[in-house]
Amino acid sequence: MNETTNIVRLRQHDEIDDPLTDILRAGARKLLAQAIEIEAEAFLANMRDLKLPAVRRQNSS
Repeated sequence: MNETTNIVRLRQHDEIDDPLTDILRAGARKLLAQAIEIEAEAFLANMRDLKLPAVRRQNSS
C-alpha cells in the first residue's frame, strides 16, 4: 500500500512574509528602543540629586 504524505512548512517566528511587515517591525523596534532610552534618562535625572543618609559610626570604647 502506497501512502501519500503532505508536508506543510510552518512559518518561523523570525520569517517575514512581506516587505511592509518588515518595515513595520523595524519601526516598532526603533520606537520601543527610543521609549526605553527616554524612560531611563528620566529615571536617572530624577535620582541624580538623591543621596544616601550619612551613617554614624559607633565607636566601642
